[in-house]
Amino acid sequence: MPAWNPSCEPVYNPGQENDLESHDMRTALIVVLAASLAACGGGGGGSSPTPATPLSSQGGSIQTSTVTPTSYSAGIFLPASTFKSQCAAPRTGTNPQTNQSYTDRMGSSSTENAWLRSWTNETYLWYSEVPDVNPNSYATTSYFPLLKTAGVTASGNPKNRFHFTYSTPEWIALSQSGSGSGYGAQWFSVPGPGAIVAYTEPGSPAANAGLMRGDEILSIDGVGFAAALASNYDATLEALYPPANGLSHAFTLRSTGGVQYTVTLQSTTVVSDPVQDVSILSTGTGPVGYLVFNDHIATSEAQLIAAINQLKTANVTDLILDVRYNGGGYLDIASELAYMVAGPVPTAGRTFERLTFNSKHPNTNPVTGQALAPIPFHTATQGFSAGNGTALPTLDLPRVFVITGSGTCSASESIINSLRGVDVQVNQIGMTTCGKPYGFYATDNCGTTYFTIQFKGVNAKNFGDYTDGFTPDNSVAGRIGERLPGCSVNDDFSRPLGDPAEGKLAAALQYRATGTCPAPPTSTPVGFAKTTGAAEVGTLVRPAVKEIRILLE
Repeated sequence: MPAWNPSCEPVYNPGQENDLESHDMRTALIVVLAASLAACGGGGGGSSPTPATPLSSQGGSIQTSTVTPTSYSAGIFLPASTFKSQCAAPRTGTNPQTNQSYTDRMGSSSTENAWLRSWTNETYLWYSEVPDVNPNSYATTSYFPLLKTAGVTASGNPKNRFHFTYSTPEWIALSQSGSGSGYGAQWFSVPGPGAIVAYTEPGSPAANAGLMRGDEILSIDGVGFAAALASNYDATLEALYPPANGLSHAFTLRSTGGVQYTVTLQSTTVVSDPVQDVSILSTGTGPVGYLVFNDHIATSEAQLIAAINQLKTANVTDLILDVRYNGGGYLDIASELAYMVAGPVPTAGRTFERLTFNSKHPNTNPVTGQALAPIPFHTATQGFSAGNGTALPTLDLPRVFVITGSGTCSASESIINSLRGVDVQVNQIGMTTCGKPYGFYATDNCGTTYFTIQFKGVNAKNFGDYTDGFTPDNSVAGRIGERLPGCSVNDDFSRPLGDPAEGKLAAALQYRATGTCPAPPTSTPVGFAKTTGAAEVGTLVRPAVKEIRILLE
């Protein structure tokens, strides 16, 4: 794993968003549960909230100096470093991830907000569209949600749908090892049943209890699922994604075979398995590789290398890359995988992704201070989980078949875009992707990790305008999105992933063999409907942190 920059203490967290900001879960209509905007000091004046009593997380002395409101003048921004690590509750002792002492010192909500305000003005991609709000007038939990653009995309969706926080220890656990509290089930929201199982993590409480892909939730703790959502949405989401270990809920489910059963699931630490299925499919025109890739986390580096070596040994003639549930993660891992698919010939000396920051920084990265340079197609490991500097294996394929869904997001879309940039043919099977050509540097301050859009990525052809997603070319008329050759196909929960008869995989094999598609779905859009055309029926229910592209300093 690349070393951490001491000035940006680790900031990584799993599937739950800490109480600093409510869950940003994608459900039937992409409901964003933001923290309420209750002012602490009232009005727009200069009143300041009372500083919180500092807490000690590791022992040691606590500073008790008097804190006054920060000086605020509209349109005047001091450097963010002026307020960095001035905390309402300073941490003391040693950071267990970096083995370095915390640099926190006594501050207040006002100083934390002042840092957010200046940091946003310095690094946010659309900084000029952010309202300048008095940092003395809000609690930090209410202030950060205000610091974003209200702009919209061509289809009328919010331009910034990706603005959230995590507790630093949880974010570290998720990004480095894929671990976090939960049952190990990925839920998918659909009309009718409300939620079904998309997949489970091997060895997790959900898998051990017998939950299978396609099983639908009928009730939670004896309350019908639809009624539970209507009466207490937040509590229902926390029942699906418990925020801590040791929490139990009783689920009544119905299997794809119609059998009703009840299980009690207790949350525990679950470690994500990002590469769950690697197989060789025999066809009349040669072996085809199939690879399910669910998460660009650190542990995926070694697993992806093993998967590509397996497919290379089998001499596959084509690859079907299934990223229908992959919301992204480390951009460097996306670069590694794209190179392993394409090989050295089309990628040599070419750009995987070039980052553009806000207009204040046309030539310099405002986070690292370094001159801007394109991200290459990585030809060797970057040290996430497979050592550092080892040459990567390659399949050298001129085309790839990518299975997508509304949950295909961010770094996963970078794989699609980057391969198109070097003329590898990308055939899309599934549904329109989430549309996120943007990314962040996860940034810690006072024990909270902040995610605000800081850069946009473009490929070797300088293209990155897919804010309404990538869409298979046979989608119904009027569909918005960057169109790719391929087939529109809804998710098929009647069969396990990897079954050649499963709807999306079957369509990929058909399109590869004949160039034809099943009839495109024409159902009423449910979920993140980007247009008036057909959309995937349902969408993943998951935290915003699972839909990111991220770089390390």
